[in-house]
Amino acid sequence: MKLGNSPLISLDSIGALFLALAWISPLLFAIWAAFHEPTHAIDFDLAAPWTLDNIRAVWSQAPWLTYLANTIFLVTLVLAGQFLLCTLAGFAFARFEFRGREVLFLMVLLQLFILPEVLIVENYAIVSNIGLFDTTLGMAMPYMASAFGIFLLRQAFKAVPRELEDAARVEGATWMGVLLKVYVPVARPTYLAYALVSVATHWNNFLWPLIITNSTDTRPLTIGLSLFGAPESGVDISMISAATLMTIAPLLLAFLIFQRQFLQAFITSGIK
Repeated sequence: MKLGNSPLISLDSIGALFLALAWISPLLFAIWAAFHEPTHAIDFDLAAPWTLDNIRAVWSQAPWLTYLANTIFLVTLVLAGQFLLCTLAGFAFARFEFRGREVLFLMVLLQLFILPEVLIVENYAIVSNIGLFDTTLGMAMPYMASAFGIFLLRQAFKAVPRELEDAARVEGATWMGVLLKVYVPVARPTYLAYALVSVATHWNNFLWPLIITNSTDTRPLTIGLSLFGAPESGVDISMISAATLMTIAPLLLAFLIFQRQFLQAFITSGIK
């Protein structure tokens, strides 16, 4: 039996390894090119010397600290709004009975089928009319109500034992107290997983910030990177790779630190 199963297991492992290498190969190439001279960026000579000159040159040619601060502020603002709105909505859909609940929840889920790009013109008009053009708040507002976040937290809240809620109510806790002292702590892994997804999504968002920003004071890293790698400034694969690596480094570090909690949350938050 073991002999019969071992080839199949071996083929599965080989297939998974092949897919992993195919997925990570652009990142490996960016790392190689970022730390080598342009003449050695694409020849893959293992004896080629490594260098930090590309990182130094890239750092001095653009206001990366400003772009980084803008990006951190943007993803923090979006995540704070999502946590507030999605927590309240998810709690309401999970624990309260009211007329039209299922219909409203279905309408929320329909948002998942609408690409954000479809609403760009309307979002641009609304943000401009309320005077938030070229502001971080204007970039963040269209993404604060997340259907995916509402669905994920609803599923997490529905999995919380009702006995914990009853005990808190017996102790005199209000509904807000039950939410903050019972449901939110239990759903902490889900919050962490959703935070990583949200941060990664809005850290890499490009089209909407490109349209709604017009100055260095508000541009995030993605826009700064696109301006840095513009064709009119010349194409240097080593420099562009170094800039790209600097842009994605914080996300890679966060995922490596929280990968276990990230995977655990999505495994345990099944559809109920």
